[in-house]
Amino acid sequence: MAGTLTLTNILTRVEDTLQDTANVRWSEAELIRYVNDAQREIVNLKPDASATHSNVSLTTGTEQSLPSGGLRLINVVRNMSSTSSTASGKRSIRLVNVDILNTHEPDWHDPSVTGTAAHGTEVKHFVFDEDDPKKYYVYPGVSGSAFVEIVYSKAPTDLSSGSDVIQVDDIYANAIVNYVLFRAYMKDAEYAGSLQRSGTHYQLFTASLGNSVSADDLISPNTPSGATLGGGAQ
Repeated sequence: MAGTLTLTNILTRVEDTLQDTANVRWSEAELIRYVNDAQREIVNLKPDASATHSNVSLTTGTEQSLPSGGLRLINVVRNMSSTSSTASGKRSIRLVNVDILNTHEPDWHDPSVTGTAAHGTEVKHFVFDEDDPKKYYVYPGVSGSAFVEIVYSKAPTDLSSGSDVIQVDDIYANAIVNYVLFRAYMKDAEYAGSLQRSGTHYQLFTASLGNSVSADDLISPNTPSGATLGGGAQ
């Protein structure tokens, strides 16, 4: 989710704090690089900061991948009539524990499987592995044209022009500013006071993001209700 604040808005705040509006000590190119690093660090610690909804076409079989630029799956919401932004929603999709699914339907990956696990054009459940966040699996597998709505974390686009808007919500503007100041003061760490200022701004950066581990866990598809979610393959 992109914000409304521009790169110029962020740089102005940073340069005012550094008392270097003429970019004598820190070049604009250097500060822009820090801004882009800040966006990536925010998304790394809080994947939902760049949450994106998208209607996607599924590939044949059970294994699916995120669109280009996708970093981590957040949810698979529902079946859709197409990938169009005006597509109509269809059956909702629920998370299922892979161990339960493997117990009830051990052949669900097999494209020749029959019965309720037979591959088709409508998805009932999905499986997500924390160790492989750019992929997910659907049940039943796909045979033909199938479309779903997903929510995923997307890599932020680098900013270069002053009019470019930040690639995370405006609520993260303070975090970006503090990260840039952390990096800027670190450049002068050998001078008295700069190292302390750098550390202070990094603490402010992390504090504004909250507990990164808890935040990451909260947006994981696997977090709610554990093994019982999905109730098996129905």
